[in-house]
Amino acid sequence: MKKTSMIKAPIAKKIPHQIEKHGDVRIDNYFWMKDREHPEVINYLNEENAYYEAQTAHTKVFQKSLFEEMKARIKQDDSSVPYKYNGYWYITKFEKGKDYPIYTRKKESLDNPEELLFDCNKMAKGHNYFKLVGISVSPDNKKVSYGIDLTGRRQYTLKVKDLISNQVLEDTIENTTGSSTWANDNKTLFYTKKDPITLRAYQIFKHRLARNNDDELVFQEGDDTFGTTVYKSKSRKYIIIACYSTLTNEYHILNADHPDRKFEVFQPRVRGLEYSVSHYNGFFYILTNKDKATNFKLMRCSESDRGLDKWEEVIPHRKEVLIEDIDIFKNYLVISERDNGLNKIRIKRWDNTEDYYLPFDNETYTAYTTTNVEFDTENLRYAYNALTTPSSIIEFNMKTKTKTILKEQEVLGGKFSKDNYTSERIWATAKDGTRIPMSVVYKKGVKKDGNNPLLQYAYGSYGSTIDPYFSTIRLSLLDRGFIYVIAHVRGGEYLGRQWYEDGKLLKKKNTFSDFVSCSIHLIKEKYTSSKHLYAMGGSAGGLLMGAIINIAPELYNGIIAAVPFVDVVTTMLDDSIPLTTGEYDEWGNPNDKLYYEYIKSYSPYDNIEAKNYPHMLVTSGLHDSQVQYWEPTKWVAKLRGMKTDNNKLFLKTNMDAGHGGASGRFESIKEDAEEFAFLLDLEGISS
Repeated sequence: MKKTSMIKAPIAKKIPHQIEKHGDVRIDNYFWMKDREHPEVINYLNEENAYYEAQTAHTKVFQKSLFEEMKARIKQDDSSVPYKYNGYWYITKFEKGKDYPIYTRKKESLDNPEELLFDCNKMAKGHNYFKLVGISVSPDNKKVSYGIDLTGRRQYTLKVKDLISNQVLEDTIENTTGSSTWANDNKTLFYTKKDPITLRAYQIFKHRLARNNDDELVFQEGDDTFGTTVYKSKSRKYIIIACYSTLTNEYHILNADHPDRKFEVFQPRVRGLEYSVSHYNGFFYILTNKDKATNFKLMRCSESDRGLDKWEEVIPHRKEVLIEDIDIFKNYLVISERDNGLNKIRIKRWDNTEDYYLPFDNETYTAYTTTNVEFDTENLRYAYNALTTPSSIIEFNMKTKTKTILKEQEVLGGKFSKDNYTSERIWATAKDGTRIPMSVVYKKGVKKDGNNPLLQYAYGSYGSTIDPYFSTIRLSLLDRGFIYVIAHVRGGEYLGRQWYEDGKLLKKKNTFSDFVSCSIHLIKEKYTSSKHLYAMGGSAGGLLMGAIINIAPELYNGIIAAVPFVDVVTTMLDDSIPLTTGEYDEWGNPNDKLYYEYIKSYSPYDNIEAKNYPHMLVTSGLHDSQVQYWEPTKWVAKLRGMKTDNNKLFLKTNMDAGHGGASGRFESIKEDAEEFAFLLDLEGISS
């Protein structure tokens, strides 16, 4: 590592703030940082950014070359596999040197002229951040609704474009989720509004074109632990309102031909009953955990008789197999399953004459169904990739069982061959004896002698599973001798729904101890050593980073915590913060003393001690609506004041972006290059 600038680390001022709950008093010296507009807050963030820039100045040339190297692997003039919907082929493409997508369509045949829907490069001009979402074309193909976000806070402005005149209409709706759905009359739109303070999606409105101030509230979610959204069934017969919380669902349905009628509740909510609905041929198909079906089962009921007692079983619950999703076609039912951590795609004819699985042949792959919007087709589209294999989009004929590769991800630069890399699945043993799987990839020829740099990654919350996926960006680490590991810790759903249940609420600490057990196993088996072991996680995975450095800081040489959720007690006690109330079923509600004490026992901010910590890079976004900027900021300020080592501690705040980071496809790669340069610099690698 080279010499760095002599600029001193910023020391934040302390203003003791007392927070009392259940007779317990916590003193928060950095509570004042919550005021986003306060000049001293902005000043502190700018000072931290300046310190980071000065301390990493010697890696700037390397960052740039890493960025160019990563960018060079990406096909810049790329386009998606076209898909057909309602008489048109839809295409998304990127042009060389441009940051944003271009959306087009062609009528009936791919040989027909291209119609431009949106050029996001033109629309993004003059904005530091730009995101377009929720493209929804009217049934007559003449209009399109869409959402625009210019800050990164995920508050979208809904607009409508006339595709005949190519003019954007005057209809403008602020503070939405960005998605909307058309009734079959081509002039009525249903959309979701957000609470302006908490950003909870809670109201469904009906908008009639050209009547801007006349929108009708058709549904309001009164329970602040629930969110809501609205969409159209694949059969195009129903507009469906979905209400969702961590543990419970409720749906409301309306015939899409009659937008002025009232929505009917599908099945009133029952706490703990999760279900989702798909419509086909006079029936609703229901994926549900009813009757303690932890890994879900498939049921159905008739359109007219939807009572719980009328639901009948189609595919039973299996203890070892999680049903994740279904795709319905005219002659086929496709079931996405997860068995022993691996993705399985099952194909079943409605007439029961066939029932089979697509064959996959290793333990470190990812496979999932993709855009299947056509109903009357024998072709299923799915994606496949693995830790060593670039992504393919495959069209599989369910009748003839033949497949066509529609697109293979190209890795440019001429140096990549999947034969140069090895992947494996290995298992660590957790403190309670549970076996924890890890997906591992490295360049062939790497010796397991304890001297390899290794980056261990995990998320581990919300039942969200990080599957072993291919990444061109990751090659920049692998080609420099790094081993890359995804730890499938409890809190995700890699080994089924119970795997998630065992890593949340009063079992949350399993997530952290699993990760540490994986680290210990990797060191014991000589994949790496504590001198060369690095850990990375973002958002709730950033909470994991904050927890492991309090539990076992000596295991890691460096940590990257991206937009980390680290002030868990304070955030979960503040129901004005976006997401808080909807999260009680994930972390627990600290207004209950039992949960308060448990959360406090692991919350990273509350458990910082005067001891040595690893080298750390912490990233944040000033406009982040999911993890508020003050969490990583306060955490770093407190760490600076308490840690007893001379290791690097950097806070880098993006003053323009939110939770997802930068919005352009190349801007986000610059952030990857900065993070990789931080790790490589700690290993003394500078080219």
